[in-house]
Amino acid sequence: MKKILFIIDKLELKYFEFNKLVTNFWLIKGFLDRNCSVYISTIPNLSLKADIPYAKCYETFSQDENIFYKNIIKNIQIDDFDLVMFRPDPPVDIDYINATYIFDFVKHAEVINSPSAIRDFNEKLHSVYFKEYMSENIVTSSLSDIEQFLSINKEIVLKPLNRCFGSGVMYLYEGDPNTRTIINTMTNNESTLVMVQKYIPEVKKGDIRVLTLGDRILPYAIKKLPTKDDFKFNTHNDNYITDSGLTSNELKMFTPIAEKLNAMGIKMAGLDVIDNKVIEINVTSPCYFIKEIDRLYNVKLEDDVCDFILTKSLLSL
Repeated sequence: MKKILFIIDKLELKYFEFNKLVTNFWLIKGFLDRNCSVYISTIPNLSLKADIPYAKCYETFSQDENIFYKNIIKNIQIDDFDLVMFRPDPPVDIDYINATYIFDFVKHAEVINSPSAIRDFNEKLHSVYFKEYMSENIVTSSLSDIEQFLSINKEIVLKPLNRCFGSGVMYLYEGDPNTRTIINTMTNNESTLVMVQKYIPEVKKGDIRVLTLGDRILPYAIKKLPTKDDFKFNTHNDNYITDSGLTSNELKMFTPIAEKLNAMGIKMAGLDVIDNKVIEINVTSPCYFIKEIDRLYNVKLEDDVCDFILTKSLLSL
């Protein structure tokens, strides 16, 4: 029996049962269905004693097609697990970074995604590794640089470097009377770096979540539609999610990204794509939209993911 530990978000632990919107629900259930022993923990429950990393964790179980955990905390050496799924949500703050340091001392357990790779890969900034797939962009805290970029591109988007789910993302057009106020707010008066991208008008039709798994791009993609009160997707609701199958050309186009990420230790990622342009790469706790993909494509994506992890990683059954 394989022993698996999930590091999840504190909020996700609070609402653990019945939370079928989150990827971890489906992966935990998938592993339980394969007779794995699955435990959950959070960043504050990690520790290091001498050079031995531990996790205070709870054992999960499946019942009536839902997952639960036993309210008995156990302090277990992380290397007692065969696999760790490291999936806490951003912000990637100092607590998050310190958690990745704990995993530097893990000797035997395989960790997906690699915490050191996550630590070294900013979801906005390091997307520039794949600049040939992106629209024009800069990373800066300079007011004048951003104003010049706005003057050239007419419409831009500013993004904080350490948040998720579209939090803090701002749209700006040339001539906006609030231009300097927005830029100064985003950069904390030129003291905080932000990602600035050329606005892609097709965002009004939605952005596509493209999923990587190891070296490959999965054929199932979803389109996240903007709400009526925003220019971007901002609510996890079936009314704003639809299917968006990838063409053979698109699968071929994005495969080099999956291959490079996998070589870096990032086996699971979510590319956000607009008009075949990558706008960011989610590596911390990428949402695979399993519930929606299963419904839209009549598949069981969780089986694909769990089987891959158990057979293509170090966990050969």
